[in-house]
Amino acid sequence: MTDWIKAARLRTLPLSISGIITGSFIARWRILENGGTWDWTIFALAILVTLLYQILSNFANDYGDGIKGTDKNRAVEAEQRAVASGKISATQMRNAVILFAILSLVATVVLLYKAFFPDFVKEFWVFVGLGVACILAAIGYTVGKKPYGYLGLGDIMVFIFFGLVSVGGSYFLFTKSFDWDILLPATAIGMMSAAVLNLNNMRDIESDRLSEKKTLALRFGYRNAMIYEMVLLQLPIILILVFLMMNGLHTQGKYYAFIVMIMLFPTAALRRRILQTKEPRELDPFLKQIGIITFMMAVLLAFGLNYFS
Repeated sequence: MTDWIKAARLRTLPLSISGIITGSFIARWRILENGGTWDWTIFALAILVTLLYQILSNFANDYGDGIKGTDKNRAVEAEQRAVASGKISATQMRNAVILFAILSLVATVVLLYKAFFPDFVKEFWVFVGLGVACILAAIGYTVGKKPYGYLGLGDIMVFIFFGLVSVGGSYFLFTKSFDWDILLPATAIGMMSAAVLNLNNMRDIESDRLSEKKTLALRFGYRNAMIYEMVLLQLPIILILVFLMMNGLHTQGKYYAFIVMIMLFPTAALRRRILQTKEPRELDPFLKQIGIITFMMAVLLAFGLNYFS
């Protein structure tokens, strides 16, 4: 059981639910402002679905990198995966991927039925298709003949699914509408998620070179990937500030909604420490820190909008 828990990579889970928290509680704020009701059941199911997607992705990555031999070249001891180390066989991991794909699909259908039936049947089927796309994306990062993670497309896929789909999709589950300004926090969460992946790929840049895993960091080169990382970590808090200002919270005297801006300080300190890092393998501890900062950003934004404003 311990090996399966490690393979699930629990440290990635706070990042995965940040988009759901952001989209759901922005929706709650707007719904309650207009005298509507907000359903905690939908939120709980959305969190469950997202966690299943993330664990599915982690198992699939373990399996895909394991059978391709990518993990054998990893220098970071903490990242030695279950299949590559022989702690879990490739067959067992493949079966786990199939199981979690099924569980993810079932949970997705339950969530969408709760959110859309009986009045929004068309939207139900559209989101079922989106859920299937999420499952395929979770598996396709390292699994298959041409996994997109080996082609340098991982960053854009993470940005889309962890940012735009997670935030925008969860917002739509509650509001049954799409407001263009939701793209600001969605982009912020997407960029923070891409920052985690890019940092991960910067850490593994030499082993990925040996494995011919052509990540965006490898294509950029370490120096340019570092510049890209700084941009990814700098813009999200600015985008959230623009979102709050666009909604006139400062003119309404609802200044506590800006409590999320406190994350400027730990983010700036983190950027400085990352810039000072000389060896790629020393970047590993920062992965968890970016995930926690993203999670806290989402929680503080939700808290400020719903309980202080």
